[in-house]
Amino acid sequence: MFSRLVQRANTLAPTTTSSAIRPLSTSTVQWAQRSKSPALADVTPDSAHVFDQRTQEFRKELAEKARLEREQHETAASSTSNGENDPKQKKVGSGPLSKLIYGTEEGRKMDQEIERSFSQVLARGKYVHSIVFHEVKPSKVDEYVELVGKWYPKMANLPENKVNLVGSWRTEVGDCDTFVHIWEYQRYAGYHQSLNAIQNHPEFAEFDYKLKKLIKSKRTSLMQEFSFWPTTSPRKLGGVFELRTYTLHPGNLLEWEHHWRKGLEARKEVMEGVGAWFVQIGALNEVHHLWQFPDLEERRARREQSWSVSGWAETVHRTVPLIQTMRSHIMVPMPWSPVG
Repeated sequence: MFSRLVQRANTLAPTTTSSAIRPLSTSTVQWAQRSKSPALADVTPDSAHVFDQRTQEFRKELAEKARLEREQHETAASSTSNGENDPKQKKVGSGPLSKLIYGTEEGRKMDQEIERSFSQVLARGKYVHSIVFHEVKPSKVDEYVELVGKWYPKMANLPENKVNLVGSWRTEVGDCDTFVHIWEYQRYAGYHQSLNAIQNHPEFAEFDYKLKKLIKSKRTSLMQEFSFWPTTSPRKLGGVFELRTYTLHPGNLLEWEHHWRKGLEARKEVMEGVGAWFVQIGALNEVHHLWQFPDLEERRARREQSWSVSGWAETVHRTVPLIQTMRSHIMVPMPWSPVG
């Protein structure tokens, strides 16, 4: 998680390379046809050591990528003139008013706050995510898995669609036979482009017709990731996932974000996060956190362990009054899910 945050932080700085931009294509995951859809019963218990080993390998890989991107950025910056010795280049904050403002403690605090807010806006505005809930007819689950399992990876891997499939999961505890899909777009323009490209695909009408016969309902919200918790890149760690959904009292999102920014520092020491998002269009005042565990026993143990980490108890104490409702779904990843 830490290395992923470093990687995303590097993307906020200007750079002459495109390596810091998250790729638009989702790596293809080939999966064999199965006699049944994935289930919680498929998760092998006592496999925490395998999960932890994969997690460490994933984090090392991200750290190495972040290091290479940082070196590229520093090399590009050193080879580009910054105008410090050019008398024609007027520095920001060199006027009388600027000297007055920046010379005071209040002014410096104001400047730091503006810079912090600007960074958050950049991080939030770079990607738009959609979360889609499909409530599938129990007798049609296998047909649904076969249909969607062919269509979703195909759409995610067409470069003209400009979309990433973050992941697909089936709910096993909670709203059973409900499938959750999270997609990633480059801002709202990318969302519109993707919808237009996918719905104009020659096979879309047939897919849509078949899908409507398999599901009982569909719910979609558009959301953005919290700046302090960027969505993970594709990985295969195994285990189970927990989607925690909080409906906040209106007007409390910024306070929630402030406390969770500190709380994540405590939680990431013992738990593996996938991402966190707040809804902007759809189910307003709703926040989603997605976590990954080796199995349910490890989920219990690691959640209990987080209480011994400094800062977590305070986060809970300050965020509980902000919540109207909270829900938890235990899910298993689909074979084609990039995050699994």
